[in-house]
Amino acid sequence: MSSNELLYEVKDGIAFITINRPERRNALSNAVRQGFFDIWRRFEADETAQIAILSGAGENFCAGMDLVEAADTQLRIPPPGFMPVLGDNIEVTKPVIAAVHGYAYAGGWLLAQMCDLCVADETAKFAITEAKVGRGMPWAAPVIHMLPQRILMEVAMTGEPLSAQRAYELGYINRLMPKGQALQGAIELAQKLMANAPLTVRAAKEMVRLSTEMGRTAALRASNHAFATVYLSEDALEGPRAFREKRKPVWKGR
Repeated sequence: MSSNELLYEVKDGIAFITINRPERRNALSNAVRQGFFDIWRRFEADETAQIAILSGAGENFCAGMDLVEAADTQLRIPPPGFMPVLGDNIEVTKPVIAAVHGYAYAGGWLLAQMCDLCVADETAKFAITEAKVGRGMPWAAPVIHMLPQRILMEVAMTGEPLSAQRAYELGYINRLMPKGQALQGAIELAQKLMANAPLTVRAAKEMVRLSTEMGRTAALRASNHAFATVYLSEDALEGPRAFREKRKPVWKGR
């Protein structure tokens, strides 16, 4: 993969991951898809990065799979490892925020879906367009925890997009920003997360994921386990100490 097609830069604790194929509306070529495996592992191991923000260069977030490439390769059922999906075939314990503008279609929807949080500007459009091109969307099954059943039914069967405003009203995105401000909104949200104890933030991510997959009792038990290391950390003592001393806590992440 060209090093310019998928960018990685860390600034002030935030890893900025950018799909850089604006001339193709940031479509997911094989090279970009495989490059994401390395990028996510790099972020997880990067001690200088606490949070990642995923965005697209140019006027769009991501228009989905590169259909020209798919036609050339006569792709049928995507093979295992076809696409790195957070929480599915690759694990990232740190928070990931999608900053969406323009198209978030098909695979672009999936990228926004798999992130923990999503900020979009008013130009954003979210669509599962597979029905329009005869493809499948098994990866969209988790959306039933994010959208009402009949909304998901309509989105999946019609292929028509949700506007940013509608997605915000339905709770699919966390913050709706003016045109051109999606990335800035994501940075502001990331800064709020980074002000908190990192171990607690990561355990909170795990708790929410567990709760979407388990019943009440199992989720409670699993969450107790997830937070055990938080309670036993140095930060668990630093927080109350800083409150008593009327100062900002100094988190160590341990």
